[in-house]
This record gives sequence, structure tokens and C-alpha cells, in this order.
Amino acid sequence: MDSGGPDDLDQRLLHALQLDGRAPYSRLARTLGISEHTAARRYHRLRDLGLRITGRTNPHRLGHTRWLLRLRCAPDTARPLADSLARRPDTSWVTLTAGGTDLYCALDARTTDERNALLLTALPRTPNLMSVTAHCMLHIFKGATTTWHATRFTTPDPASVSTPAPTPSPSPSAPFPDTVVQCGLDATDHILLTELARDGRATLPALSKAAARSPSSIQRHLDRLRHHGALDLFVDFAPQLLGHHMSTQLWLTVAPARLRSVGEALAAHPDIAFTAAVTGPANLVANGIFRTPADLYAYIDQNLGALPGIHSIDTAPTLHEVKRLATPFTPVHARDRT
Repeated sequence: MDSGGPDDLDQRLLHALQLDGRAPYSRLARTLGISEHTAARRYHRLRDLGLRITGRTNPHRLGHTRWLLRLRCAPDTARPLADSLARRPDTSWVTLTAGGTDLYCALDARTTDERNALLLTALPRTPNLMSVTAHCMLHIFKGATTTWHATRFTTPDPASVSTPAPTPSPSPSAPFPDTVVQCGLDATDHILLTELARDGRATLPALSKAAARSPSSIQRHLDRLRHHGALDLFVDFAPQLLGHHMSTQLWLTVAPARLRSVGEALAAHPDIAFTAAVTGPANLVANGIFRTPADLYAYIDQNLGALPGIHSIDTAPTLHEVKRLATPFTPVHARDRT
């Protein structure tokens, strides 16, 4: 394992961290049937390869609106604009596709003024920006609290991983929620969220020092944030390190009566990392992660082709991920080449 890429145990560790990104090494060790020392060693090795666990606010629970931006610009403008958007705290991922001229960006807007400041003021002033399309995310079927990687591998026993009490979510047969249970944030919450955005596994003593509060008070704040769904922990690890080199945006035009059933079907597919109903001509967007182009073809042919109600599919392979949930990070294997 030390000289090669991630093995099955590493992938099971990633999955265990998905269930609870702040689970202590002792609990991870019991879940995976290994020693605590091995759990810690494996975690730190994966972190050197690029693993990031970060805490982010759940925009839905805070009353924010999520937008997906599609921008088309001149080739020499795309990368600088992508870097600029990646530095914004209100963006969660930024990718370049289609020959380096198309840019996708997920934006969490707290207010209408914040949204308009970017869409109506800042972006129109960008040189060589040819078009901007903004799609409001109406309902997220998959991807709000998880990232893709180990869902196809051995699943740890959920009873052996301690997780906070989740916020109840609608069953597949229940109607979409039409109300938002908002969770207000105080000064301590804001400090914790800032620290957890850097390291979702920051220790209680470290968080206590940053917020100038007792560890017990910090734990109560964390429990409250997670219980109300205001804090999401993301486990971010490059799919390429697991042998998946074909990341693709899928834009689907679906019959309105089939939108929910198709969205839920995509959410159940392990190849799909994210899917949401959106405004615009294509009313369902998804991000699929595959090993090869042949696997993408097989997915379109066998999975999407079997779903009733899909009128059209537009694919846009990802060429470069500038930001993926966390602050842009250069893993050890990339730094070693510079």
C-alpha cells in the first residue's frame, strides 16, 4: 500500500469517513477491523494524496439559494475567470469543460443582492465573456451532503459508526418539502464554520482555542449545527486516484411528470455524484464519474436509455476541476512534480 495507490481498505476508510467525517480513529478502527494506529496512518497517507474533509454550511438550511452557472468565454479568459471564482467563499465547485471555453460554477447566494452583484454587475464586466446562463437549483436529489468515491465498495456497518441525529428527509414517495427550517448562526458558529472549512476534523481543543470557548460548549454548538442540518461534512478525494478518469456533466431534458422519478433513479446510481432539478431548457443536471469513455457510453445506453421520460441528453466532459468543495489544494504527488 505504501508504494501504490489506494487499495480496498483505503476505499472502505473513505466510505466510513463519508458516514461521519469527524469519527475518531478508535471508532474508524472498530468499524474497519484494524488497529487505531493503522487507521490514523492510512488517513494521513490519504491526506497526503489529496484527501480533504471540510465543513460547509448547508445553504438550504440557512435559507440560501443555490445556482449553477454556465459561462462561455474566450480560451485565454476561462482559466483566470475560473481561478477568480474559485477564490470566492460562496462557490463550492468550479470546472472547465468543452475545449477550455466553457466554465461551470456552483454558487450559494445568501441574498438577492449578492446574487445580482455577481450576475448583473461583476460578470458582465469580465472581458471576453461571451455568455452567462444561470440555473436555479430547485431540488437536489443527490450531492447535498456527500461526495462520490467509495459507495460501490464494501459498506461499513452503520451501527458501528457514530453519526449525529440526521434531519428527517422525505421518503421517495413523499412530496418535495416546500418549507425550509432555517438555523440561525451566532458568532461562535461562524468561527467554527471558518475553522471547519479549513479542516473538518479539527480537534475540540483546536476549535475551543479558536472560538475562546470551552470544549463542552464547542461540542454543543457542533451537535446543534449537525442536528439541524446546518453543517455538512464533505469527504473530498480525487476520483482519478481511484481509477476514474471520465468526469462528465449531464444535462437532461425530462418530461415534467417524470422529473422526480428520473432524478431519484440517477441518485441511486453509484456512477452519479450529484443530480438536481434546475430551471432552464434542460431541467435535470447530473455529474457522472466513470472509469473510461466506454463506461460513459454504457451508462447512457443501458441506464439512461432505460428510463422513460428523457427527451434529450447533453454531455460535457470535465477537462479540469479548479475547485471541488474545498479550497483548491495541491496533493503531494502533484507537488513532487513541480
